[in-house]
Amino acid sequence: MSFDIKKMTKRELNVGLKDQKIRYGVGAGLALLSVFLANIPLLILGGALLASARFRWCPAYSGLGKSTVDPSEEQVSSTSGAGDH
Repeated sequence: MSFDIKKMTKRELNVGLKDQKIRYGVGAGLALLSVFLANIPLLILGGALLASARFRWCPAYSGLGKSTVDPSEEQVSSTSGAGDH
């Protein structure tokens, strides 16, 4: 498996719903923990996980050509439109 820097910059849906929930949980946990520990790197990591969960796009997944999206999830999200929050 090789990493392609050009593919990494292409934004595509590659974070599945289960992966999204995990990223929301871990990201929120790290962000909250960073407040109590006054740890900036934890805050940055938590924010990055929250952002990738929100946009359902992970640049590392794009670069590696990986996706955790099921075909049925992709159809549902493409028909739901911009109101998907």
